[in-house]
Amino acid sequence: MITKILIANRGEIAVRIIRACKEMGITTVAIYSEVDKDALHVTLADESYCIGPAQVNRSYLNMMVIIMAAIASGAQAIHPGYGLLSENAKFALLCEQCNIIFIGPKSKVISLMGEKDNAKKIMKSVGVPVIPGSDAVYDVKIAKKIASEIGYPLLIKARSGGGGKGIRLVMQENEFENAFLTASTEAMNGVGDGACYLEKYLIPVKHVEMQILCDNYGNILCLGERDCSLQRKNQKLIEESPSTAIDNELRKRMIEMSVKAAKAVNYTGAGTFEFLLDESYNLYFMEMNTRLQVEHPVSEMVTGIDIVKWQIRIAAGLELTLKQDEIELRGHSIECRIYAESPQQDFRPSSGKVSLFHSLGGPGVRFDTAIYQNYYMLPFYDSLLGKLIVYASTREEAIRKMTVALCELTIEGVEHNGALQMSILTSEMFKSGKYSNNPAFIEDILKKMDQGSVDIKC
Repeated sequence: MITKILIANRGEIAVRIIRACKEMGITTVAIYSEVDKDALHVTLADESYCIGPAQVNRSYLNMMVIIMAAIASGAQAIHPGYGLLSENAKFALLCEQCNIIFIGPKSKVISLMGEKDNAKKIMKSVGVPVIPGSDAVYDVKIAKKIASEIGYPLLIKARSGGGGKGIRLVMQENEFENAFLTASTEAMNGVGDGACYLEKYLIPVKHVEMQILCDNYGNILCLGERDCSLQRKNQKLIEESPSTAIDNELRKRMIEMSVKAAKAVNYTGAGTFEFLLDESYNLYFMEMNTRLQVEHPVSEMVTGIDIVKWQIRIAAGLELTLKQDEIELRGHSIECRIYAESPQQDFRPSSGKVSLFHSLGGPGVRFDTAIYQNYYMLPFYDSLLGKLIVYASTREEAIRKMTVALCELTIEGVEHNGALQMSILTSEMFKSGKYSNNPAFIEDILKKMDQGSVDIKC
């Protein structure tokens, strides 16, 4: 069994992993930048190493320094969390070469599925429908010609992007060139790969993803679906499980697709297959995330399975003890992402000292966060303050529980999007479950907030 793990991340996910390790009796090693010396994950870990200045490329993305910290600490494994180096095949390979366990899939699988055009080819080969689009393309002139064949509107997507980075919606031809160059540059700066592919823009659709766990012995579990349709600029805002759009028959089909796809690439660890579902219930594979998802807690809530602990067990060589027919989605879970930003000021990021913080509690309520009273929210990193997650026996009860939790949430000193989340939760569209990826819904909510016509009662 693994006895010491270095967490190659920061913020709430580093805290989440450290707590799971503590429950398993595993020693933890934190890494931190110079400005993160007072971060909660540093305090909670058994050991910590400063790895560089505030800039992520000189600290949290500095692969060699992180490997050196792992070796110096005697850590047998590295957990990358999500974001940062979690889907970096080069980093996973470096771990393998240094005899350090990378808690995730093998580097060749990350590379294969991380290049989204390759992932689509694999899905096609096992009979899973994909969104109409192109292979990877570097040249803007060639891309423009392909775009005219696909037709507008369309999406430009970075081949190796993630978290909404390197994505541009193009409504008409005269917008294409600038959008392609911008997406390519953003991807190159973010992940070092400027290749993009084109994809037909489907709207309105449901964005539904399937969570899987795969061990090293060919056993695969699918933990059901999460509905992640509510997004702003490709960044998820609210996730829930199960989805109101998925019945038992469709769920079974999506599970079979996900298991078949995982087997095709000999996948190991935790992963997520993302699909789009149109109004006629046509299903299209979009991409695979070869890592832990931000929204993994809702799947944990409805299945009772700790995904982080199972990531560690699988990496340690243990076999999955559950079978697919034992997985049952019980009740309903919703997650709201709480960002340090001002929705009514064009989502301007907010930083500063958290002067007052009230932590939430109670049955079926969980707030995954790394903030505390007097914590300073830094401007250098992701603006996620925390993830508010609730669980209840029915969706209606879960919505009520989330509204109560949002009312109780107290974070002063920095602005946050709690009021926006409350406005979404209490809207008739959300309550009906018929919302989609159509950005007009969020725009309408923002307009009503500006006009003061949203009635939020706490």
